[in-house]
Amino acid sequence: MTAYKPTKIQSYPKLGEKVTQDTIYWKNYKTPIQIKEFAAVTKIDFSPVPPYNYAVTASSRIHIYGQYSQEPIKTFSRFKETAYSGSYRDDGKLLVAGSEDGLVRVFDLAGREALRKFSGHTKAVHVANFTSGKYHIFSGGDDYSAKYWDMSTASELISYDEHTDYVRCGSYDHTVRVFDARTDKSVLNMDHGQPVESVLLFPSGGLLVSAGFITDLCLRQAVVEEKPEDEVIAVGMTNGILNIRHRKQTEEKLLMENRKRRKPAYRYYVRGKNYRPKQDDLLVSKPVKMHLKKYDRQLKSFEVTKALDTVLEPHIRIKTPEVTVAVLQELNRRGTLMNALAGRDEKNFSILLNFLIRHIVDPRFARILITVADMVLDIYGSILGQSAVIDKQFVRLQELIEKELDYQQELVEVLGMMDTLFATMTAKKEALAPQSRSNGPTEGQQHTEVMPDQEAMS
Repeated sequence: MTAYKPTKIQSYPKLGEKVTQDTIYWKNYKTPIQIKEFAAVTKIDFSPVPPYNYAVTASSRIHIYGQYSQEPIKTFSRFKETAYSGSYRDDGKLLVAGSEDGLVRVFDLAGREALRKFSGHTKAVHVANFTSGKYHIFSGGDDYSAKYWDMSTASELISYDEHTDYVRCGSYDHTVRVFDARTDKSVLNMDHGQPVESVLLFPSGGLLVSAGFITDLCLRQAVVEEKPEDEVIAVGMTNGILNIRHRKQTEEKLLMENRKRRKPAYRYYVRGKNYRPKQDDLLVSKPVKMHLKKYDRQLKSFEVTKALDTVLEPHIRIKTPEVTVAVLQELNRRGTLMNALAGRDEKNFSILLNFLIRHIVDPRFARILITVADMVLDIYGSILGQSAVIDKQFVRLQELIEKELDYQQELVEVLGMMDTLFATMTAKKEALAPQSRSNGPTEGQQHTEVMPDQEAMS
């Protein structure tokens, strides 16, 4: 006896969901964790060295968070007013920040007090960072100036005063200026066209990105010491919410963790590899137990009405309508669909009509559901007028079908116009083709035109 074959559920693409590299990327992250800060978050900066903590600048504090900590592991709060732009040095040992009082402060991650204070700006300093040489700092303030500082002496080396508005990486005067520390003037001036909030220089040093209205720019980090890139993404908001997302464990990481566990002996993997079957060997296969779904068990027992009732339950018809449609197709293939549809009370019949109303114009399901609608009209047409609920659903179903027919008619008309247009274009091309050749007749054409004149002359 042939074994029962489960109902084949056809997979359909989800409507409205376009799979792109972005969607694949963001699916690799867990649900975000939210942490409330005291005020708007103005800067987040990740340490470039393990354990890759990150500094969050908000209000008059800079909090240091670990990758998985939801409470600060360290706080710098020696600011009299709002702090800005807390940024790590390349070695992860020092932190620099500007502030509303015009001071630039440098902190040691091992302590709490400021190691250095740089005074020279007359207004708030919104941007401060270390140079690649580690021993110098640059800053930009609301006093329209950009300054270059020496770490060892805490003194100002150069002040650039070419901007005519606030300096926030770029400037609110719509320009981005490139300065050479060996000179006292800018060597390059670029017009962004809008106030500049952030500037990002590529590692190669040859490309620069400027942003207006967008408040911050950053590059995707490369793999560092076998640490998966972008393992943590942190976003600060003006309402004081810190949004943290962690990457899900990748298959490669899980594989590495499994390899670290105790492994079976080598002989476990090679057992039976060298055995060759003999002529008298008998192969005994273990029967595989098939686990059928509830509707498949009912179909196997020819309980067609119960099988349809099962796939019309809310958790199936709403979440996975393709399962309901697959069972309807199977019932139609068996010739028992009309039997399964008949004999329904008002409640069950209303559920069936709701399913038809919701999906009958869906191109994935339309073919079988139109067949179901025809059968429903044949079976239950005589009861119209006995239930206000059923009558209303019938009217709604009729309206949907009529509207879909109108759409199909309009589509056919549009296709007809397009066919006419394409045919006209093709005809014009064919008409133009001989004219383009007439400018340079071939040798055979010249011969055919000369021959009649020669005959007349003779």
